[in-house]
Amino acid sequence: MHKVNKKMIIIASIALIIDQITKIIATSYLKLNSGVKIIKNFFYLTLCHNEGAAWGIFSNARFIIIIGTIAAIILIYHYIYVFKENTRNNVAFGLLIGGLAGNLIDRIILGYVRDFLDFYIFKYDYPIFNVADMCIVIGVLLLIISVIKGDDKHEDNSKGKRRKTRQVSSE
Repeated sequence: MHKVNKKMIIIASIALIIDQITKIIATSYLKLNSGVKIIKNFFYLTLCHNEGAAWGIFSNARFIIIIGTIAAIILIYHYIYVFKENTRNNVAFGLLIGGLAGNLIDRIILGYVRDFLDFYIFKYDYPIFNVADMCIVIGVLLLIISVIKGDDKHEDNSKGKRRKTRQVSSE
């Protein structure tokens, strides 16, 4: 049975630490709502405070988002025990937990999430995000791959798979 293991904890911890350090650096060196050009017409560092969830939905619903994030972490913890134990799933769950924890810390302590990575892709100004958001997206994509490849359930937990039983002849 898959369980929370050292690799998963290390990945979650590294994701959380990188997220918080980059947010501290962004907050220290960037002006709120003002972009710094890194690659013209493509990548800027723009500090903003996101009081909502992804793309600003549920703005000013801090308590609901905090409860939702805690519920998501509990749900993820459940699925850790359902999914097969392999490197992809360890990385996926570690990134999800680290990313969710990074944004949860911001929401609880500051009341908003610090976002600063600002991309223009094909002239579309993509919503500003942070390292925690990247970890969450990558973790979800890895879990989707696991589901497609059949690594989402242990053999003994899979529906439709029967254990072979030995048939005894009555002769």
